[in-house]
Amino acid sequence: MGTLKTFTLLAAMTALFTGVGYLIGGTTGMAVAFVVVASMNFFSWWNADKIVLKMQGAREIDPKTASPMLRTFANDVKKLADRAGLPPPRVYIIETPQPNAFATGRNPSHAAVCATTGLLGMLNREEVAGVMAHELAHVKHRDTLTMTVTATIAGAIGMLANFALFFGRERTGLIGSIAIMIFAPIAAGLVQMAISRSREYEADRMGAEICGNPLWLASALEKIERGARSTINVAAERNPAMAHMYIMNPLNGRGADNLFSTHPATANRVEALRRLASEMGVSPATSPAAAPEARRQAGPWG
Repeated sequence: MGTLKTFTLLAAMTALFTGVGYLIGGTTGMAVAFVVVASMNFFSWWNADKIVLKMQGAREIDPKTASPMLRTFANDVKKLADRAGLPPPRVYIIETPQPNAFATGRNPSHAAVCATTGLLGMLNREEVAGVMAHELAHVKHRDTLTMTVTATIAGAIGMLANFALFFGRERTGLIGSIAIMIFAPIAAGLVQMAISRSREYEADRMGAEICGNPLWLASALEKIERGARSTINVAAERNPAMAHMYIMNPLNGRGADNLFSTHPATANRVEALRRLASEMGVSPATSPAAAPEARRQAGPWG
């Protein structure tokens, strides 16, 4: 299903890209835009994950040189992947104080998961497990291909729309160029939003099943939201088209279930996880928030 979504998305983006090309340069502009977007689609299919990881400043964790904490984190991810019936993904880290995480890759055999140093510093081990289980759920659902390709193409459409303002005046007029500049990124953004909200709820549900406790993820989401509001993710701010890939909006950490949200409201996600915990017979006493104060203060791996 994820592959079908991606093909549909690529077709829609191709049509949008060539349409803007036609408005800018007529038949010639459309032909040039089609060649560009066809090449971009092919490149994105095979290399989008590498582009995303590089643009976010991610580095792969090397078990031989990594700190004990990072080695433990990478091992925990591999254990979760085994529970999910997935091949071990590559594990990356981003040096930023903002707590966040995302997954990428065209299929489970070529998947990568990434966490920020802020996430590992703010959350305890159980909460981190809940977050990474959520990301592995995206891998299992094959959401990652759609999410990654969307990020690269949405960014390209935004640039194309900006070019229209400067190079498309002769054919479309100033007003037409401004309309293209405004509405093309909105169209790409709407695709991101439509994908993001529904898949986040489903990944929360499956992630809770993978780690075994929905309350771990619920507690993590509340902490991540508070942290994301108070810290800046510089790499994400430079590349806002990738915001939908993260477990929490990295641009401001705020959101509500409305048309212009890339993520569902955190309170709604937490409530859904608590209902799931009740259905699974998981006691609130197992929540990280219910842990003894000394244990909570011991750090992420205490």
